[in-house]
Amino acid sequence: MESVKNFFKTEAVLTISFVAAAITAFFIPPSMEYISYIDTKVLVVLFCLMIIVAGLKEVGLFNVLAEKMTEGSRNTRGLFISLIMMCFLSSMLITNDVALITFVPFSILVLTVTGQNDKMIFIIAMQTVAANLGSMLTPVGNPQNLYLFSYYNIGILEFFRMTVPATFVSFILIFILSSIGKHEHIFVKFSVKEKISCKYKLYAYMLLFAASIAAVFRIVDYRYIFAVVLASVLVMDRKMLIKVDYSLLATFVFFFIFTGNIEKIEPVRMVLSELISGHELIYSALISQVISNVPAAVLLSGFTENYRALILGTNAGGLGTLIASLASLISYKFYIKTENSKPAKYLYVFSAINVFMLAVLLVFMSFMQ
Repeated sequence: MESVKNFFKTEAVLTISFVAAAITAFFIPPSMEYISYIDTKVLVVLFCLMIIVAGLKEVGLFNVLAEKMTEGSRNTRGLFISLIMMCFLSSMLITNDVALITFVPFSILVLTVTGQNDKMIFIIAMQTVAANLGSMLTPVGNPQNLYLFSYYNIGILEFFRMTVPATFVSFILIFILSSIGKHEHIFVKFSVKEKISCKYKLYAYMLLFAASIAAVFRIVDYRYIFAVVLASVLVMDRKMLIKVDYSLLATFVFFFIFTGNIEKIEPVRMVLSELISGHELIYSALISQVISNVPAAVLLSGFTENYRALILGTNAGGLGTLIASLASLISYKFYIKTENSKPAKYLYVFSAINVFMLAVLLVFMSFMQ
């Protein structure tokens, strides 16, 4: 019984997506048509990217880069900005989740050895905001971007025209907030140097990553890339298969079924379409606060063609509550495991920063439409 409770706690969004799909199945009975609801390309490309990024992390690439960015004689302002901006920049390619999984534990170590524990809450909260907003720039930065980019068949230049202004404003805000406070001179030195564990795997994963990006941009058929990635991993590093977030893939499947069924219930479809029409930005941001931004993107995409507002709204909607972006839970779990952690204070600081950033970005984005 306890294991079931723990599953529901850790996989709350997966559970909600399953229940939602099951409820709609009573109105639209299961059939072979369910298969047509599922965006296979998104699932396949997401699967490939998860494996490849896990492989790059395993060979030590991100830790080596992080050490090079933070080691040496510097002031604390420069250190804090480096720790926060590495999440902002890396999330554009390796996703917000992986950026936080990689760099939050590293930052906890750096802040501890340099005696900056009192800044830990602020830094981790800012890293979370940075990862969620940096990932907005590219189609591969987060799952909802990958899905919407594919679902609406958006051109890459058009996508960047939508995301570059908001990402630039986010960068400026994050940089200003990261620079606030008193700063002192410190020296950062690591007793044990990180190294690339296997160079041939590093090069192989980098080539596979480039190939997957080509599939995202529709340069190469994603099915060919899937075959190459799967074969390469089976031969080279099959344990990476267990690093895939299968619960996220399952969540996508259940929300595909839920949305597909809802679209076939005409009264519900009409009401939702009329309700959302013209208010996609605010509704996508608000719904994200409750069910997180990935499910919100899948849900609302079936009822609007205004993909511009939906992309901006779900990315901004990753700010706000702790569950608005599931990546935010990653940082929180890392923090509460630290010695003398203060969960209540963390939630207060996290919420204050997120609400401020969300309000500013929504105002800015409303003028972009």
